Amino acid sequence: MKRPQPEDEFDVFEKAAAKGNKQKYVLRLYVAGISPRSERAIRSVKEVCEQHLQGRYDLEIIDIYQQPESVKGADLVALPTLIKKLPAPLKRLIGDMSSKEKLIVGLDLRPVDEK
Repeated sequence: MKRPQPEDEFDVFEKAAAKGNKQKYVLRLYVAGISPRSERAIRSVKEVCEQHLQGRYDLEIIDIYQQPESVKGADLVALPTLIKKLPAPLKRLIGDMSSKEKLIVGLDLRPVDEK
C-alpha cells in the first residue's frame, strides 16, 4: 500500500486561503425606525455585502422600535450598530455607515496585502 505524501506548505496555504474565502458572515444591523440615517446604513451594508460577500452572508436587520425584545443582550450604545458575529472575532461598527471603505475595513474584508 502506497503511503500518502505529506502536503507541502504551499498546498496547505492554498487550502486554508480557499477555505477563508468561503467563510460565512453572520451580521446583525440594529437601526431605529425608518429614518434617513437608518436607510443609509441599510443600503450601505447591503451594497458592501453584495459586492464582497455575495452568497456568503446572513444579514439580519433589526428595527428596535418594531422588535424591542431583540435588543436584550445586544449591548447597544448607539444606533445604527452593525455586529459581525461570524467569522470570529466579534466586531461592532457603531454610527454612520455611509463610508463603504470603513465598512470594508471594519468587517475585515480587505485582503491582507492591502492592510
